[in-house]
Amino acid sequence: MAKEENKKDNKKSIWEKYNKKEKENLQLLCDNYRKFLTVGKTERECVQEIIKQAEEKGYRDLRSIIAADGSLHAGDKVYAVCMKKSVVMFNIGSDPLENGMTILGAHIDSPRLDLKQNPLYEDGGLSYLDTHYYGGIKKYQWVTMPLAIHGVIVKKDGTVVNVVIGEKADDPVFCVTDLLIHLAQEQMTKKAAEVITGESLDVLVGSLPLKDEEKDAVKANVLNILKKTYGTEENDFLSAELEVVPAGAARELGIDRSMIISYGQDDRVCAYTSLAAILETKNVKKTACCLLVDKEEIGSVGATGMQSKFFENTLAEVMNLLGTYTELNMRRCLANSKMLSSDVTSAYDALYASAYDKKNIAYLGKGMAFNKFTGARGKSGSNDANAEYLGEIRAMMDKHKVNIQFSELGRVDLGGGGTIAYIMALYGMQVIDSGVAVLNMHAPWEVTSKIDVYETKKGYSAFLAEA
Repeated sequence: MAKEENKKDNKKSIWEKYNKKEKENLQLLCDNYRKFLTVGKTERECVQEIIKQAEEKGYRDLRSIIAADGSLHAGDKVYAVCMKKSVVMFNIGSDPLENGMTILGAHIDSPRLDLKQNPLYEDGGLSYLDTHYYGGIKKYQWVTMPLAIHGVIVKKDGTVVNVVIGEKADDPVFCVTDLLIHLAQEQMTKKAAEVITGESLDVLVGSLPLKDEEKDAVKANVLNILKKTYGTEENDFLSAELEVVPAGAARELGIDRSMIISYGQDDRVCAYTSLAAILETKNVKKTACCLLVDKEEIGSVGATGMQSKFFENTLAEVMNLLGTYTELNMRRCLANSKMLSSDVTSAYDALYASAYDKKNIAYLGKGMAFNKFTGARGKSGSNDANAEYLGEIRAMMDKHKVNIQFSELGRVDLGGGGTIAYIMALYGMQVIDSGVAVLNMHAPWEVTSKIDVYETKKGYSAFLAEA
């Protein structure tokens, strides 16, 4: 009789398995997640929100502790920031750090359009901003939709001007134009990769000329508005970081409100669930770490990417404040650590079924997804997790009743992708990719299931409690 009940339970949707309290917790988490997506459309904005939430939970800035010649002890919570674009948090455990940590690592950058350093020009009585796309995108997806501009302009005197245009109800928005269908006979014969070129992804920003201006009057008017609003000159674009992203808030998707549609869910869905998990974690034995980094979409390069020494240097500072730093102790800590490389994976889409192996793909609404490997074709560029580690992960997820699924990115030989897992694995630690399945990955608007968001947060909490 018990076996029959188990069979029936296994056929149920995860929605049906939740009690009233779990459904309320799911909704609360997803509501807060949508707010995070809406206020965090750039790495800088994400870091600001992460610090705000961390400090509310008692985390302190590592720099202030160092400056005060302080020390750290078990139970302390600290964070460190790299160039306002990457952040790492430590919840210090009672075990010596050289015994290793439990690490949740995700990235907070997303594909977008970046303004070039000399972006503003006028042509045909219209003013445009010249862009360079960031990360892997289908360029044709970015035309004709409402866009917003987020970022900073830094003047020569060091003044930092924060810019957000296109998010308030009464804000103007921007767009990349497209050729009308009536004249698109030649365009329509091109391959999808060539229909819109990178140099065509320029953003339309104005058409009103400045009074009494004879040359480039529309461009002059745009500069005049910027000067009045932000106190900036055209040359200030040279030291600006301005990102063009889809305008608008994260929304519930579906008449049943079971999904979320938003810009930037790769990989802010894993960043947010990792953040939520570590913020609720208390009284850890092993030090818990949450590492949220920049530049993954372009190879984890640069000072704020995972290939930099930011994480390693910060760990050395933490161990020094604990009075346990030596080079050997730090190496032992890294080698003895266990990590969930928290990143999204592709979700099965019935409209494009031929792209997937249906036996080895993640499905929306089936829970937290684990990828033993990523990479391309013959697992190239992949961290291929050890079977022993997978067994350990399965056991801890079962113990905490986390609904999980194992998957690949897509059909063999079709393509592939990567995460930060292989970089962390270089330290000799156990690492596996895990996270949320996504539809429309890398598109301006991506789709996730509320179930998968909730189960992934549960999984991260289970890992921090058990690993």
